[in-house]
Amino acid sequence: MLGAPLIDRYGRKIESMRISVTDRCDLRCFYCIPGEEIEWLPREELLTLEEMARLSRIAAECGVRKLRITGGEPLLRRNLDALIRSLAAIEGIDSLALTTNATSLAKRADSLYAAGLERVNISLDSLRPETFFRLARRDRLDQVLAGIDAAAAAGMRPIRINTVPIRGINDDEILDFVEMARERDFECRFIEFMPLERGATWGPDRMIPGAELRERISEVHAIVADESIHPSQPSRDYRFADGAPGKVGFIDAVSQPFCRQCNRIRLTADGKIRTCLFSIDEIDLIGPLRAGASDEELACIFHAAVARKEQKHHISDGLFIKPDRTMSAIGG
Repeated sequence: MLGAPLIDRYGRKIESMRISVTDRCDLRCFYCIPGEEIEWLPREELLTLEEMARLSRIAAECGVRKLRITGGEPLLRRNLDALIRSLAAIEGIDSLALTTNATSLAKRADSLYAAGLERVNISLDSLRPETFFRLARRDRLDQVLAGIDAAAAAGMRPIRINTVPIRGINDDEILDFVEMARERDFECRFIEFMPLERGATWGPDRMIPGAELRERISEVHAIVADESIHPSQPSRDYRFADGAPGKVGFIDAVSQPFCRQCNRIRLTADGKIRTCLFSIDEIDLIGPLRAGASDEELACIFHAAVARKEQKHHISDGLFIKPDRTMSAIGG
């Protein structure tokens, strides 16, 4: 199976893998982390950087072309530069990116870029200190903004800002993010609030559909669909009709699922394959890996996992079962 493409039973070819390097985070965004009393994974249960690099190489030999480093907050993982350098050197990988909250990016951007990191997605839900604190439960907005500046200065492109609009909390800032995109040539993406938090925060009344956001933005700035975007990309991206730089994108995971074109799998920090963000099943890799499995045997596990990939999630059809893990433990 090593070298054979990863194709699921619905004909989708897997070409992208998200790698969570830690479940730990220095923020406490309520839609991602379940409060303050958190049981972090024991360090010995986490994949080592060398194990991550090996599994990524095997995935690449099976057709994975894009890798994204996530967390928790990935910049909390020690020696992340070394992992970036190893992943950038894997034959067949043509895209290497990082998703971060950017609180410590200001002091790391140059070294990460030098190690081979090409682009960065920065999670930022508010540009206002009081709202940022309400959502993240930490006072770190200035650090995040400094991290964004450092990433731009280091030469990372594109810089994407990921925002989760929640009705009644931060949805009055949508146009502020749009202006950021236009002024700084960023790609600002709005991600629908998904039911992965603990508690009763999520609900259709709090989730703002992407269609509503597009209508709001279009009242101020005409936008046109970017036809160059690959169909498997989760974001529906738009350019500004007046020729201004930057883009806005919409990840409508709840209201307009893109499951039919999904080409992604996830590797959790503790070595499990998840074939969907909303999976309730996981396939263990760390056990066989540490028991001495060969590359061929590990490739067979990748193939077995992909063969079980779900056709779609069920958020909107009444069959949805919330995963045991929250977003921080899955890998954002």
